[in-house]
Amino acid sequence: MNSDEKDINLNGENKFILDASCGGRCFWFDKKQKNTLYLDERVVPKGSFKQRPNFEVKPDLVGDFTSLKFKDKSFKLVVWDPPHIKRIGNKSWMSQRYGMLGEGWEEKIRKGFEECFRVLEDYGVLIFKWSESEISVKRVLGLFHTQPLFGHTTGRAGHTKWMTFMKIPGDHK
Repeated sequence: MNSDEKDINLNGENKFILDASCGGRCFWFDKKQKNTLYLDERVVPKGSFKQRPNFEVKPDLVGDFTSLKFKDKSFKLVVWDPPHIKRIGNKSWMSQRYGMLGEGWEEKIRKGFEECFRVLEDYGVLIFKWSESEISVKRVLGLFHTQPLFGHTTGRAGHTKWMTFMKIPGDHK
């Protein structure tokens, strides 16, 4: 392991699941799942928002999903719910809660997918969540080197898409 690579065995627990942009861990049933390494590029202390006083972003590791500091094939499962909003102010509740895409978002999402796939073991699974509130899934999937195996639409208006990818050796562009 080089000096930039992180140990995925934290607090004596084997971390074989990566949440590459954990945010407030909103969709997790167990927000402290012991085999999961929660990563985000930001920290938001509890009590930062009047609207949601218990909301916090408290990753195990602060880092950028476009430059993961882990060895290749480090995780069996990667969960990735990147920011998907680009036309909202930096100080808005939505951008503070979910993060925001900036200029060059296409390259950031493409690179993030490549990194999530790189740290995934062969035959590992990547769960990807995207909201089509501003950018279509079709446009986002065009940035990736492989297509999902299957997916599901959720949300009140059907804008949220969950997709499942598997890292099958030799089975991508």
